[in-house]
Amino acid sequence: EVSGPERIFAMSALSRIVVAVVSITLAGAAFAQTVRLRGAIEEVSGNSVKVVLGDGTHTRLVLAPSATIIAVVPATLADIKEGTFVGSAARPQEDGTQLALEVHIFPEEMRGTGEGHRPYAPVPQATMTNGATSGAPVSGVRGSTITLRYKDGEKKIVVPPDAPIVRFIRGDQTDLKVGTHFTSSAAVPKTDGSYEASRLNVGRDGLVPQ
Repeated sequence: EVSGPERIFAMSALSRIVVAVVSITLAGAAFAQTVRLRGAIEEVSGNSVKVVLGDGTHTRLVLAPSATIIAVVPATLADIKEGTFVGSAARPQEDGTQLALEVHIFPEEMRGTGEGHRPYAPVPQATMTNGATSGAPVSGVRGSTITLRYKDGEKKIVVPPDAPIVRFIRGDQTDLKVGTHFTSSAAVPKTDGSYEASRLNVGRDGLVPQ
């Protein structure tokens, strides 16, 4: 039988082990969380790019082996037809509509990406709606309105004349050029201060992705 002092020592040692395991687990979980990055490419080396972020921070971004590169190119409302799969960051309006901050058109192979309506964390009080258009854009006083339908409902998006409209197309590593602007919506922080991304949106011809 273990005496009182020995039992206390054993329990204390076990507690320290449990605390250590929990700390390591939490630390690993913290680095497993993803972050949104936005900036410009400074240097390209294979599947690794040195970048400068919007706040002036210089870091390295490594593309995962199966990473997807999406080229972002200019588009217009004329490119949006019945059934086009579209996403829009927007601000809710008092009349129940959403005022678009940006509209992006997905390629057919990306139909269904992020479908639904949810908060858009990078912009306070903004939303993101991804869905298929119902009908063609309708002109109005504030701009043109598009209706996006998704599994659980629909939203009317008012697109003002100054809202950027872009198209996503499949890109490749030739799109990774010095000076090119990029966004990564789910980059994984690494312990050495770099990041890993499974998808990168890059602007072509000087376009700056939102």
